[in-house]
Amino acid sequence: MGDSVNTCLPFCRMYRSKRFRTLIVKLGALVLVVFYLGSYVFNFQSSGVKRDHEEQVRQEQTATEDVYHYSWPKCQQNLAVANMTGFNTFPRIFQTFMYYRHCRHFPMLLDVPDKCGGAGKSADVFLLLVVKSSPLNYDRREVLRKTWAMERQHNGLWIRRIFISGTTAEGHEKKRLNKLLLAENREYNDILQWDFTDSFYNLTLKQILFLEWMERSCPHVRFLLNGDDDVFAHTDNMVEYLQNRKGNDGRKHLFIGSVNIGMPPVRDNWSKYYVPVEIFAADSYQPYCSGGGFLLSGYTASVIYKMSQSITILPIDDVYMGMCLAKAGLNPESHIGVKPFGQDIPSKKLDAYHPCFYTEVLLVHRFLPAQLYLMWSRVNDPDLKCDSFNKIPARI
Repeated sequence: MGDSVNTCLPFCRMYRSKRFRTLIVKLGALVLVVFYLGSYVFNFQSSGVKRDHEEQVRQEQTATEDVYHYSWPKCQQNLAVANMTGFNTFPRIFQTFMYYRHCRHFPMLLDVPDKCGGAGKSADVFLLLVVKSSPLNYDRREVLRKTWAMERQHNGLWIRRIFISGTTAEGHEKKRLNKLLLAENREYNDILQWDFTDSFYNLTLKQILFLEWMERSCPHVRFLLNGDDDVFAHTDNMVEYLQNRKGNDGRKHLFIGSVNIGMPPVRDNWSKYYVPVEIFAADSYQPYCSGGGFLLSGYTASVIYKMSQSITILPIDDVYMGMCLAKAGLNPESHIGVKPFGQDIPSKKLDAYHPCFYTEVLLVHRFLPAQLYLMWSRVNDPDLKCDSFNKIPARI
């Protein structure tokens, strides 16, 4: 007992010391400060993580709301059109067109939303090559990718490429062709495809679907070439021509090609260009450019899309474009360098495919794939001499 008391005495004296009690209080206060500070930092970080998570969820929800609807319900036939005057006299293929004429939304099978670098950066694309191509035309697409539709810079300006397509055939053949386009798109990232029948009568529909895509994915692209996959397009000349259009950087009206004025509708029901009076009553179409190919500004493309929302579809796409321009009070412009019916050769004795006839053109329709490949190679041959050749000046 005495030993315990003796052992306690130093500690008891220390405890009763004022300095020791003050030290204990300060240590306790420091522990409390550290505890509460740690709790505050933890809660602050937790709330920050929570806010970041909530912001991410909000952005994802917004993106989901803005994303394009790739699936649409199957458009049903409008059987009421069978009651219109003269319907029974229409060719079967035209009757089919009439049954589905009202349909404007189809499932999108292939998309390239970043083709122009995203909507916000799409002004960096100077010339977007929009090529109408049927699934079967693999050989044409391959040649174009290696020739005039090659994605590249010319004079420091970007040229980009996109093919627009529907579907063809039925059953296993349709599936195989869709897989072909899928394989191409995985390699080249250059195909837009919708689940509608790719046919002559649906070319206007294809144009409208593309313009809708452009508004969504490439709204600020400067200029576009809209053409078929069997044309020779001198895209270097196009860039230089558009660069020289002073005062127009794509934000003003431009629509050039081979203009047709006062063209009457074809009333012969055996022709693929047949348009009955019940569909288009006027004796002549508004001015339009032949559909083999034409150049237009991004501004004009946007205007055409807006006008198309209130104009019933006509099966001939180039005529329909002219109707949209007319509704907006705009006119197409003719250019001697656009040749929808082939190049003008001064003599039958001359080689119609001599490259010197094509060095200054903008576009010539039509070419086979092998002819296209050879022509592009020859017009870009640095050793080609045309100074003394009897060629036709075509570029303005």
